[in-house]
Amino acid sequence: MPALSDDLASLKDDMIAFIEGHGMKRFPGLIEYDEIPCVTWKPHDNPDSWKDFVELAKAAGSPFLTMDSWRLERDELDDLIQHLKSAEFTSDEDLEDARWLRTYVGKTGFVQVGFAHQGIMMIYEASSPWYERYRNILEMAEDFAGLPIDEPGGDDEP
Repeated sequence: MPALSDDLASLKDDMIAFIEGHGMKRFPGLIEYDEIPCVTWKPHDNPDSWKDFVELAKAAGSPFLTMDSWRLERDELDDLIQHLKSAEFTSDEDLEDARWLRTYVGKTGFVQVGFAHQGIMMIYEASSPWYERYRNILEMAEDFAGLPIDEPGGDDEP
Protein backbone atom coordinates (compact mmCIF):
# COMPACT_ATOMS: atom_id res chain seq x y z
CA MET A 1 0.00 0.00 0.00
CA PRO A 2 1.46 3.38 -0.91
CA ALA A 3 2.10 5.94 1.83
CA LEU A 4 -1.01 8.05 2.27
CA SER A 5 -1.91 11.24 4.06
CA ASP A 6 -3.61 11.23 7.46
CA ASP A 7 -6.63 12.84 5.81
CA LEU A 8 -7.90 11.28 2.58
CA ALA A 9 -10.46 14.04 1.92
CA SER A 10 -8.37 15.53 -0.89
CA LEU A 11 -7.89 12.07 -2.43
CA LYS A 12 -11.66 11.59 -2.33
CA ASP A 13 -12.20 14.99 -3.97
CA ASP A 14 -9.62 14.15 -6.67
CA MET A 15 -11.35 10.83 -7.30
CA ILE A 16 -14.74 12.50 -7.67
CA ALA A 17 -13.35 15.04 -10.16
CA PHE A 18 -11.49 12.36 -12.14
CA ILE A 19 -14.50 10.03 -12.30
CA GLU A 20 -16.81 12.82 -13.39
CA GLY A 21 -14.17 14.08 -15.83
CA HIS A 22 -14.37 10.68 -17.53
CA GLY A 23 -18.11 11.11 -17.92
CA MET A 24 -18.89 8.44 -15.36
CA LYS A 25 -21.35 8.55 -12.48
CA ARG A 26 -20.86 7.59 -8.86
CA PHE A 27 -23.15 5.24 -6.98
CA PRO A 28 -22.88 5.78 -3.21
CA GLY A 29 -22.28 2.39 -1.66
CA LEU A 30 -19.81 0.25 0.22
CA ILE A 31 -18.80 -3.11 -1.22
CA GLU A 32 -18.74 -5.75 1.52
CA TYR A 33 -16.23 -8.51 0.81
CA ASP A 34 -18.18 -11.23 2.55
CA GLU A 35 -21.34 -10.45 0.58
CA ILE A 36 -20.18 -10.87 -3.04
CA PRO A 37 -17.12 -12.01 -5.02
CA CYS A 38 -14.49 -9.24 -5.11
CA VAL A 39 -11.05 -8.59 -6.49
CA THR A 40 -8.96 -5.89 -4.81
CA TRP A 41 -6.68 -3.65 -6.87
CA LYS A 42 -2.98 -3.77 -5.93
CA PRO A 43 -1.50 -0.26 -6.14
CA HIS A 44 2.16 -1.45 -6.13
CA ASP A 45 3.47 1.64 -4.27
CA ASN A 46 1.87 3.98 -6.81
CA PRO A 47 -0.35 6.48 -4.96
CA ASP A 48 -1.97 7.50 -8.26
CA SER A 49 -2.85 3.98 -9.41
CA TRP A 50 -6.49 4.73 -8.57
CA LYS A 51 -6.53 6.72 -11.82
CA ASP A 52 -5.58 3.55 -13.72
CA PHE A 53 -8.38 1.79 -11.85
CA VAL A 54 -10.95 4.38 -12.97
CA GLU A 55 -9.68 4.21 -16.55
CA LEU A 56 -9.97 0.42 -16.43
CA ALA A 57 -13.58 0.73 -15.25
CA LYS A 58 -14.32 2.99 -18.21
CA ALA A 59 -12.53 0.64 -20.65
CA ALA A 60 -14.59 -2.26 -19.24
CA GLY A 61 -17.74 -0.36 -20.17
CA SER A 62 -18.87 0.43 -16.66
CA PRO A 63 -21.25 3.43 -16.67
CA PHE A 64 -20.60 4.14 -12.98
CA LEU A 65 -18.38 3.36 -10.02
CA THR A 66 -19.49 2.67 -6.49
CA MET A 67 -17.91 5.03 -3.99
CA ASP A 68 -17.74 5.17 -0.23
CA SER A 69 -15.65 6.98 2.33
CA TRP A 70 -15.48 7.16 6.09
CA ARG A 71 -14.67 10.12 8.30
CA LEU A 72 -14.00 9.89 12.04
CA GLU A 73 -16.73 11.72 13.93
CA ARG A 74 -16.27 12.86 17.52
CA ASP A 75 -19.43 11.13 18.78
CA GLU A 76 -18.35 7.79 17.27
CA LEU A 77 -14.97 8.01 18.95
CA ASP A 78 -16.52 9.14 22.25
CA ASP A 79 -18.88 6.15 22.11
CA LEU A 80 -15.96 3.81 21.46
CA ILE A 81 -13.95 5.26 24.36
CA GLN A 82 -16.95 5.00 26.66
CA HIS A 83 -17.50 1.40 25.57
CA LEU A 84 -13.85 0.58 26.27
CA LYS A 85 -14.04 2.21 29.72
CA SER A 86 -16.98 0.02 30.69
CA ALA A 87 -15.64 -3.21 29.19
CA GLU A 88 -14.22 -5.73 31.64
CA PHE A 89 -11.23 -6.83 29.57
CA THR A 90 -9.96 -3.53 28.18
CA SER A 91 -6.39 -2.59 29.04
CA ASP A 92 -5.19 0.93 29.78
CA GLU A 93 -3.13 0.69 26.60
CA ASP A 94 -6.23 0.00 24.49
CA LEU A 95 -8.01 2.96 26.05
CA GLU A 96 -5.00 5.21 25.48
CA ASP A 97 -4.85 4.10 21.82
CA ALA A 98 -8.49 5.08 21.42
CA ARG A 99 -7.89 8.47 23.06
CA TRP A 100 -4.91 9.01 20.75
CA LEU A 101 -7.32 8.87 17.81
CA ARG A 102 -8.87 12.21 18.89
CA THR A 103 -6.15 13.82 16.76
CA TYR A 104 -7.95 12.51 13.67
CA VAL A 105 -11.53 13.61 14.43
CA GLY A 106 -13.01 15.18 11.29
CA LYS A 107 -10.50 13.49 8.98
CA THR A 108 -11.31 11.00 6.25
CA GLY A 109 -9.51 7.72 6.86
CA PHE A 110 -10.97 5.41 4.22
CA VAL A 111 -12.03 5.63 0.57
CA GLN A 112 -13.33 2.81 -1.64
CA VAL A 113 -14.28 2.82 -5.32
CA GLY A 114 -15.47 -0.18 -7.26
CA PHE A 115 -17.18 -1.43 -10.39
CA ALA A 116 -18.85 -4.63 -11.43
CA HIS A 117 -17.41 -6.70 -14.24
CA GLN A 118 -18.79 -10.11 -15.26
CA GLY A 119 -20.35 -10.73 -11.86
CA ILE A 120 -17.32 -9.74 -9.81
CA MET A 121 -16.73 -6.46 -8.00
CA MET A 122 -13.41 -4.83 -8.74
CA ILE A 123 -12.35 -2.67 -5.81
CA TYR A 124 -9.77 0.01 -5.09
CA GLU A 125 -9.33 1.01 -1.45
CA ALA A 126 -7.17 3.52 0.35
CA SER A 127 -6.90 3.87 4.10
CA SER A 128 -4.75 5.84 6.47
CA PRO A 129 -2.64 4.13 9.17
CA TRP A 130 -4.79 5.64 11.93
CA TYR A 131 -7.92 4.21 10.30
CA GLU A 132 -6.40 0.74 10.53
CA ARG A 133 -5.74 1.31 14.25
CA TYR A 134 -9.30 2.52 14.71
CA ARG A 135 -10.70 -0.59 12.99
CA ASN A 136 -8.52 -2.85 15.15
CA ILE A 137 -9.66 -1.15 18.37
CA LEU A 138 -13.30 -1.26 17.24
CA GLU A 139 -13.04 -4.94 16.35
CA MET A 140 -11.46 -5.73 19.70
CA ALA A 141 -14.19 -3.81 21.54
CA GLU A 142 -16.88 -5.67 19.60
CA ASP A 143 -15.20 -9.01 20.32
CA PHE A 144 -15.10 -8.30 24.05
CA ALA A 145 -18.70 -7.16 24.05
CA GLY A 146 -19.83 -10.38 22.39
CA LEU A 147 -18.02 -12.82 24.69
CA PRO A 148 -20.40 -14.59 27.06
CA ILE A 149 -17.91 -15.25 29.87
CA ASP A 150 -19.11 -17.03 33.01
CA GLU A 151 -22.74 -16.35 32.24
CA PRO A 152 -25.45 -18.75 33.40
CA GLY A 153 -26.74 -21.07 30.73
CA GLY A 154 -23.41 -21.50 28.97
CA ASP A 155 -22.21 -24.65 27.23
CA ASP A 156 -21.29 -26.33 30.52
CA GLU A 157 -24.79 -26.21 31.96
CA PRO A 158 -27.71 -28.42 30.94
